[in-house]
Amino acid sequence: MEEHSRLWGKVYHVWTSEALCRGRVVRVPAGSLVRVVGTELVIPCNVSDYDGPSEQNFDWSFSSSGGSFVELASTWEVGFGAQLYRERLQRGEILLRRTANDAVELHIKDVQPSDQGHYKCSTPSTDATVQGNYEDTVQVKVLADALHVTASPLSSPVDTVGSDGYRLSVNRALAADQGTYRCVVSEWIEEQGAWQEIQEKAVDVATVVIQPTVLRAAVGRNVSVAEGKELDLSCNITTDRADDVRPEVTWYFSRTPDRTVPGPHVLARLDRDSLVHSSPHVALSHMDARSYHLLVRDVSKENSGYYSCHVALWVPGHNRSWHKVAEATSAPVGVDVTWLEPDYQVYLNASKVPEFSDDLTELECRVVDKRSMEGSVRVTVSWYYRMNRRNDDVVTSELLAAMDGDWTLKYGERSKQRAQDGDFIFSKERADTFSFRIQRTTEEDRGNYYCVVSAWTRQRNSSWVKSRDVFSKPVHIFWASEDSVLVVKARQPKPFFAAGNTFEMTCKVSSQNIKSPRYSVLITAEKPAGDLSSPNETKYIISLDQDAVVRLENWTDASRVDGVVLEKVQEDEFRYRMYQTQVSDAGLYRCVVTAWSPVRGSLWREAATSLSNPIEIDFQTSGPIFNASVYSDTPSVIRGDLIKLFCIVTVEGAALDPDDMAFDVSWFVVHSFGLDKDPILLSSLDRKGIVSMARRDWKSDLSLERVGVLEFLLQVHGSEDQDFGNYYCSVAPWVKSPTGSWQKEAEISSKPVFITVKMDVLNAFKYPLLIGVGLSTVVGLLSCLIGYCSSHWCCKKEVQETRRERRRLMSMEMD
Repeated sequence: MEEHSRLWGKVYHVWTSEALCRGRVVRVPAGSLVRVVGTELVIPCNVSDYDGPSEQNFDWSFSSSGGSFVELASTWEVGFGAQLYRERLQRGEILLRRTANDAVELHIKDVQPSDQGHYKCSTPSTDATVQGNYEDTVQVKVLADALHVTASPLSSPVDTVGSDGYRLSVNRALAADQGTYRCVVSEWIEEQGAWQEIQEKAVDVATVVIQPTVLRAAVGRNVSVAEGKELDLSCNITTDRADDVRPEVTWYFSRTPDRTVPGPHVLARLDRDSLVHSSPHVALSHMDARSYHLLVRDVSKENSGYYSCHVALWVPGHNRSWHKVAEATSAPVGVDVTWLEPDYQVYLNASKVPEFSDDLTELECRVVDKRSMEGSVRVTVSWYYRMNRRNDDVVTSELLAAMDGDWTLKYGERSKQRAQDGDFIFSKERADTFSFRIQRTTEEDRGNYYCVVSAWTRQRNSSWVKSRDVFSKPVHIFWASEDSVLVVKARQPKPFFAAGNTFEMTCKVSSQNIKSPRYSVLITAEKPAGDLSSPNETKYIISLDQDAVVRLENWTDASRVDGVVLEKVQEDEFRYRMYQTQVSDAGLYRCVVTAWSPVRGSLWREAATSLSNPIEIDFQTSGPIFNASVYSDTPSVIRGDLIKLFCIVTVEGAALDPDDMAFDVSWFVVHSFGLDKDPILLSSLDRKGIVSMARRDWKSDLSLERVGVLEFLLQVHGSEDQDFGNYYCSVAPWVKSPTGSWQKEAEISSKPVFITVKMDVLNAFKYPLLIGVGLSTVVGLLSCLIGYCSSHWCCKKEVQETRRERRRLMSMEMD
C-alpha cells in the first residue's frame, strides 16, 4: 500500500496480485472491487502469452450470486447481451473499450445497487490443446452514497476541526496566492488488507483577493550644478507597508528622458541587505527608511542628463527565501552641468600659393586669443576641401583629414592615397599652429580650403570629450589654367650636298604656359610610304634628354657608330649632324621635342610634346638602278617536299664590275593570301656572306646561299602547313665609290610569290586505317572468348540450381 498527501485529504493506491498459470492466462483485478452508487465502474481484462497478429475476442457475463452467469457484452457478437442489459447497452451506459489487441475494459456508468455481483471475462479458444486459463472472475460490491462535502466558515485556529472538518491557513500571503480555493475529499475503504478509493467530491470554499502594496518613488525637480561641484539627489519612498519589508534602491542615468533609448546606465545600487554597489566617485546613503541620497563628486559635462531611482520591496518567506511584493520607478529628473566653454579664434592663411600645376601649396591654421583654456583642454584640427561651384549649385565639403582627442589622424577618401604617397602632408608646427602641404598641386586641387579647430576636455576616466568646434574662413587656391604651347622649327643651313658629305639640321624651340621648362629631343627619319623594307616607316636615330644625356636609339650601322651627333647649342636650340651620308640615308628628318617641368626638386613631369617640320635628304644621282624579282619552280608542293625560291637582282644603267657590288639580302613571308598581315623575317645574308636565321614557331629547316653574282637561293626543307604564304626578298645594294669607300644604296623589294603546301591524303590515312583494323580484330576475338566461357560455365551452374530446388519441393509434398 502506498500513500500520497492531497489538499484536505489522503489518497491510497492499491497494487493487485495475479495468479500465474502455464499457457494462456485471462486476468482481471484480483480480489473484489467496491464502488458507490452513481459512480463509474471500470474492469480491465487482458490475455497473457498472446502473440497473435489480430485482435483477441472477449465475452463478459454477470452473476448476482456467483451461480449461473448471464451474457452481458461481447467484442465480436453484437447481440451477445441478454435482454435485461440491451437497453443500457444501446444508451452507452454499458460498453467495452479495447486498449490493445489482447486487452479490453468493461465500463458501467452510473452504477446501481443491482450491479453488485460477480463479473466473468472469458476468451474463446481455437487451440487444439487447452493450455492455461481462458476466463477469470472478479466480485464487485456497490455501496450507498453517504459522503457529503460542504464549505463553512471556521473561526478556530487549529487546522483540523473535529473528525470531519478541516481548515487551511496561509501566512504572509503573496500576489501569487490570489485565486479560488477548493476542498477535494476522497473516500477510501479497506478490502482484504488493501485500501481502494471508491469516490471523490470537491467544493469551492472561497475566492481570495490579495490587495497590492502601494509604493511610489520621487526624486524632485530639475537641478543645475557647476562643473567640479557635487551633485546631491534624494529618492523619497511612499508605501502603505509597515511590517518587515526591505527596500532595494537603484539609481539610473540616461542621456535622454526616455529610459529605453538607449538603455539606462546603473550608477549605484543598495541591495536588500543594505550593501552599496557603486563606482569610486558615486556614493549612495539613506537618512531614514524612506529617503535615499545619491552623491556624485566632481561633476563634469558628461554628467549632464537624466537621473531616476528604482525601488523594490522584499518580504521574507519560508526557508529563508525572499519575495518581491512591489516595485516603482521615479520620473526622471534633468541635471544640467554648467561649465566655462573654451574661447578662442581660428585663422587660416596660405604661406605658399601655386602659380602652376605641380607647384607647392602650404596652408597654416593658427589658434589665437585663447581664453579659459586650462591644462585639461587640448586642441586638434580637421582639414576640409570645397570645390568651386556656380552660385546656384549646392556646395559640398570633403574631409581631408581629422585628428581625434588622442592625436590620432584619420584620412578622408579624397586624401588617403595621396597622403600614403607623401603628396599630402599634415603636421603640427607649434602648439597653436597646424600646417597642410600639397607637394604637387594639380588642377583638381583648385578650390576652397578651411580648417576646424576642436577643443577637447579631459574626463574623470582620462578620456577626452570634444567640447567646441571653431571654423576658419576659407582660403581660395586658384591659378589660370591655359593650355601649354610648344613650337619646334627645323632648318637646314646647307640645303645642297652630295653623298659622302655632312648633313646638318638645327631645331629651335619656343614654349608658353610651361613652368621652368627643359627640353628633350629625339631625331627621327621617315622612309617613303609603302616601302616594305621599313614596315614601321619611322626610325628613331638619336636622342638627348632633359639632363643633356645623349643616347643612340635605332642606329645600327656599325661602320658609322660615331657618324651621328646631337648637341644643345642653347637652352632652346639643338643641332643634329650626320657625317659621311649615303644614298640609303635619304628620307624626311624631324625633331620630336618634349617639354618637362620640375617637380619636387630632381623629379620632372612631362608638360607638352611637339613635332618639327621635316627636312628632306634627296640625292640626285645617275648611278646604276637595281631591281629584284623572285622565282620558284615549286609554287605548289606536298607537305614534306623541298621548296626552292630564287631572288634575282638586275642592274640597269652604268655597268659595274662584280667586285664593286655587294648585297644585303633578307627573305620575308606574309602568311595570308593578300598582304594584309605583318611580314615575318626568315633569313638574311649580309654583303660579307654571313647568314642569319630568324626564330620561327614551326619545325621546317631553312638554308640561304648565293648561287650566282646576282642570284640568291632560299630553300625550305621538310615543308609544313605553316610554310604557305607570299614570299619576297629585300635587297640593299652596296656600291664601291671611286675613292674606295662603300656607299649603301636604297633598299629594293621584289614582288611576292605565293607558295601552297598541300597534304598527302594516302599517307595521312594509312596509319589510322591500320590501327583501326588491328583494334577491330582484337575486340572480335576477345568477344568470342568471353561468349564461349559464359555459355560453358554460367549455363551449367543454372541447371544444377534448378534441380536442387525441385528436390526441395518434393520433400515438402511428402510432409
